[in-house]
Amino acid sequence: MGRVHLEAVRRVESVEAAAIAGRNADVAAQLGAGFSIPKTTTDYREVLGDSSVHAVHICTPNAQHFAMAKDALLAGKHVLCEKPLTTTVAEAEELVSLAKRQGLHNCVCHNLRYYPMVQQMRAIREAGELGEILIVQGTYSQDWLLYDTDWNWRVETKAAGASRCMADIGSHFFDMAEHVTGLRVSALCADLQTFHPTRKKPKHAVETFANKLMGPESYDEVAVDTEDFGAVLFRMGARTRGCVTASQVSAGRKNRLSIEIYGTRSSVAWNQERPDELWQGRRDAGNPVLIKDPSLLKPAARGYADLPGGHSEGYDDTFKQVFRRFYASLNASGASEYPQFVDGLRQMQILDSVLKSHRTRQWTDVPKFEE
Repeated sequence: MGRVHLEAVRRVESVEAAAIAGRNADVAAQLGAGFSIPKTTTDYREVLGDSSVHAVHICTPNAQHFAMAKDALLAGKHVLCEKPLTTTVAEAEELVSLAKRQGLHNCVCHNLRYYPMVQQMRAIREAGELGEILIVQGTYSQDWLLYDTDWNWRVETKAAGASRCMADIGSHFFDMAEHVTGLRVSALCADLQTFHPTRKKPKHAVETFANKLMGPESYDEVAVDTEDFGAVLFRMGARTRGCVTASQVSAGRKNRLSIEIYGTRSSVAWNQERPDELWQGRRDAGNPVLIKDPSLLKPAARGYADLPGGHSEGYDDTFKQVFRRFYASLNASGASEYPQFVDGLRQMQILDSVLKSHRTRQWTDVPKFEE
């Protein structure tokens, strides 16, 4: 994620990457050389003490987010943090309060909101074209942890927190569902499953998605207590109902975030593996598939598409859109629209409710969202 952030930052006007802090000095230096960033260190506090640095990006394992973000805010830095914001609701609440007291800009990287066609879905809803929303459903399916030899730091509770699949990818679905519909999840019922209670951990470090070519002698077997799969029924207010599954063991699905929203007038459906297409459903007419083209998007969505029709905009472009708005807010009196720490807190509240529901095997109320 550090590399992804660096590449996106270089595409944002008037922003310069000034330093890299990494746990391995050689790797940090190599990355810095590749991006022509002169300062690298293994102590992030050195970066926080640099008065020329105005904002920091936190791209570390989940369990390190809270302490690093807190230190950065106390050092007077604006903070952009990868999701999940923290590993507990209490930590997220503390960061939201601290950022407000410090008067600092803050962002949590729920970047998947910013595909142009996702913003088009939101604009369609805001225009009233869906009518009253009845059903929200979908899935986030991947296959990169299908085998017991597949490994990543996210598997370990001490690094990722109590949840893996729902925290890592389920949170993207819930953030998108609330962002697009304008509704809030009010209650849910969850079931989680760990298909591999033990996994074979590589004896040396590997990057995410990079451990598919190793032999049996390269592993140690360890116990796993984070989930591979989750299913959630949920309510959004009095009438709207929904369901979602999140999986990291679905063969052939590389990164399929799919969301379908059904209203009393029409429907929309979008799939991240085909990000430039938006299906629109109607009861009494044909069902068109809109291909991304800024000239055909609603005005509210047009600013999220930089390239003309026929030129794809994908995952890396969503980071650019978030970062552009975050950095614009540092130089303007009014904040640009982007997900903030309070949105990260919101996802921790939903995740906490998911874990509670699974543990108690009951429907669980989700705290009301306080903006």
